[in-house]
This record gives sequence, structure tokens and C-alpha cells, in this order.
Amino acid sequence: MNVIHLSVECYPVAKVGGLADVVGALPKYQRKLGIDASVVMPWYNKPYIQSHDFEVVAEGGFYQGSQYLNYIVYHHEETNLGFSLYLIKIPGYLDRSEVYGYEDDSEQWLAFQHAFLHWILTNNIRPDVINCHDHHVGLIPFLLKNGNDFRELSSIKTLFTIHNGQYQGWMNWSKGILLPGFDTWKWGLLDWSGSINPLSSAVRCCDAYSTVSEGYLGELVHEAKGLESLFVEQAYKSHGIVNGIDPEIWNPSKDPLINSKYNARTVKSGKRKNKEAFCENNGISSDGLLLTYIGRFAHEKGADILASVLDNFYSNNENKLTIFILGSGDSSIQQDIENVFTKYAPKIAVYFGYNEALAHEAYAASDVILMPSRVEPCGLNQLYALKYGTIPVVRGVGGLKDTVLDVSQENGYGFVFNDFTIESIVDAIQRALAYYSKEKDWSVITRKAMSLDFSWEKSAQKYIDLYNQLLK
Repeated sequence: MNVIHLSVECYPVAKVGGLADVVGALPKYQRKLGIDASVVMPWYNKPYIQSHDFEVVAEGGFYQGSQYLNYIVYHHEETNLGFSLYLIKIPGYLDRSEVYGYEDDSEQWLAFQHAFLHWILTNNIRPDVINCHDHHVGLIPFLLKNGNDFRELSSIKTLFTIHNGQYQGWMNWSKGILLPGFDTWKWGLLDWSGSINPLSSAVRCCDAYSTVSEGYLGELVHEAKGLESLFVEQAYKSHGIVNGIDPEIWNPSKDPLINSKYNARTVKSGKRKNKEAFCENNGISSDGLLLTYIGRFAHEKGADILASVLDNFYSNNENKLTIFILGSGDSSIQQDIENVFTKYAPKIAVYFGYNEALAHEAYAASDVILMPSRVEPCGLNQLYALKYGTIPVVRGVGGLKDTVLDVSQENGYGFVFNDFTIESIVDAIQRALAYYSKEKDWSVITRKAMSLDFSWEKSAQKYIDLYNQLLK
């Protein structure tokens, strides 16, 4: 079976969030299970691309509206990736230094999708399945079935994987002229509430769609930024498959990015060594519980009340608690966090931005990770944390609900709260502090956490089973 994963992110080439980690791991584990899986993504002016060799395997061109665009397809077969990687470069669109944040993002992703289809059509490439990841490539299922130039490709099966339904790629219909030619009477498959909506189009036109956890699949029928009725209507072809993590990258027993390696047997001493080094490097105390937040400063992540939570906690508690925050995003949220940092330093340390090595160090050093999300399709941070014996304090939503079991339940290993309030979050942190004071109990849940298996093998097989269903 030949499967192409189509995405605008893939670790380690270009990473903004969890999408990159998934696309950088899933095809590798599918290949280990006997599937010929590869990744196709845009070319970016990134260090990984600059420092590795690529060969040109195809060139071509097409019209996007009245503009003629040339593209080049590069191939990279690197053993450390574990899969074949193809990059599509289009001067002026797919040759930039960042993944997102441009005014013409929608035109950029249109060009990527058009170039991809033109390439596989003219070079007689016929995968069995195209696994499209998120709205950036959400027009592929529609164009395969209805594009005038792509009728030869219509038998290819498509799986559309939703990593975050909050982002749907809305476009004004004035940009419809940029689309490849299609059966115009099918325009309704592109439209949602008067706009072109790539995510809704993908859900309607794909052969099946998946979400990155079962919990999130159930939530989409209640909260999906206006697409709730669509997910009810299309539920017959939906599947929930929880993400995994790559233990070759996220493993404290062999992680080259952490100060001191450890395993479940040596977790106590190992975390202590990492914690002491980490806290010294970041100017905070290693006494007491170290709580970390890693993620985007975004409304859906609950980051907008993070400063208020910390202010409330420190104003009303004398407990030993040190906070480390690693993230970036909304400027007003960042300012609030900077204000609370100024107020309570050195109890709080902050790094604005994203640093992969620092994230690994934080997971290895921290006792607890906080994820107060409003929306969390799967969440990978809690899975990384568990692998490092770092206990999650999470809101019971989406994939967090699927992967974290509260300590109040049999074999529990985390602290789960349900109400999105400052009081609920503070109470959950207090519960973690109380548990942490019981050294024997804390040792039990850290070892339990490290014993859990959230590796990609199981999830990769579920994707393969789904592909086989589509081909039958």
C-alpha cells in the first residue's frame, strides 16, 4: 500500500505545533508496519533544508488565476527521518522562512495543493491513499472528485485528519477564481455560510475523516466554530484515533537534550538532577514542586487566564511552588504573563518563544505540567510529560480526557478538573501539591506515568486499518 501524507508542517523540517510532530512520526511507524508512507510538504527556507541534500525529481507549472506559477519538487531520503520526504517549491509562495503569518496564506496553500495534484498527475504517481492533514490541504478531496484536470486521479482514496477544527481556512468567494477549474454546479461543496471553507469541504468530500482523539470527535458535534451540524450529518464516516509520541525522540533514558538521563527505576534521582540544573540555569528555586506550562499563548489553550491563576495562587498560598513558562502567541496574553513574572520573580521564570531543547529540559526537570485548555483535540504535551514522569494537571476535555486519569480513580496518575475557572485550576494545583508532599504516593504515580504506552505503534496500525477499509 502506498500512502502520501500531505501537510504544511513536519518535524524536524518545519514545526509550529503538534501537527509537525504527528506528521514527522506517523509515516515512520507506518513504514515499520510495512506501508510505503511518504510526506509531501512545502519548501521553506529553514535550517534543516539548508543543511541537507535534496535532489530535483520534477518540475512543472500551472495557472493560478491569471498568474503562471512554476514549481520544483525536491526529494530527500534520509535514514534518520524513516520515510521519504518531498518538498514543493514555488517562487513567491513556497519559498519562505516561516510557515504561517502571511497575508496571502490562503493563496499559498492553494498553490501548494494545485502543484501537488499537477505533479502526481503528470508524473503518473498514483498513491492508494492521500492522508490530508488539516484545512491547509482541505481542498484536495474536492479537487480529486470534481477538478476538470484531475479526473484521472478520482479513484485515489482520501482520509482527512482534523488536528484542530477551530481553524478552517475560510476564504472569500472572490478568491474562487484562483481555484483550478471544476464542475461549477458543485460549488456548494466548497461553500459554508457564504465563504469557501476548506475544512467543511474536506469533511464532505473525503472518503473518511479522523480526529486526533475519540473525545474530540464527540465534542465537534457540540463545538466546531459553526460546523456542528456538518459533523452530525457526516458522522457515518468519522473515526477517532488518538495521537502517539515517538519514543525515539521523547525518551528520558536516551534523550541527548537533557542534563541527566533516567528511567522508571531511577526517576527520583534522575529528575532531581535535571531539576537542580534546570532551576539553576533559569534562576529559580529547586525546592518544592516545579510546575511548567509549555504552549501557545492562545484562548483555546486557556493561556489568557494563566496570569490570573498564578496571581490568585501566590496571593493566597505560602506553599513552595515554582513556575516555569515556555511559550509565545497573543501579545496581550504575553504582556499579562510578563507582568505576573515581574511581580513574583524569582518564583516564576519565563521564556518567550519556542526552544525545542529547552522544552525537553523542562519535561525532564518538572514535577507537574499544567494544561488548562478550553479546546484540546488531542494534546501531545501531556503524553511527553508522562513519558518523563511529569504529572499532568489538565482540564478534562478532548484528548486530555482520553489520556489522563485522575488520581482519585483506580490506577490514576494525573489531576483533572472540569470547570474552566480560576478556582478550579488553583484547586487542582493544590491537590497536586498535597499529593507531592506524600513522597511514597508521588513515587507511585511517577512510575505509573512512565509505564504508560502512548507510542505510535498502536495508532499507526489503526490508521492502516482505516486505509484498508477505504480500499475495500
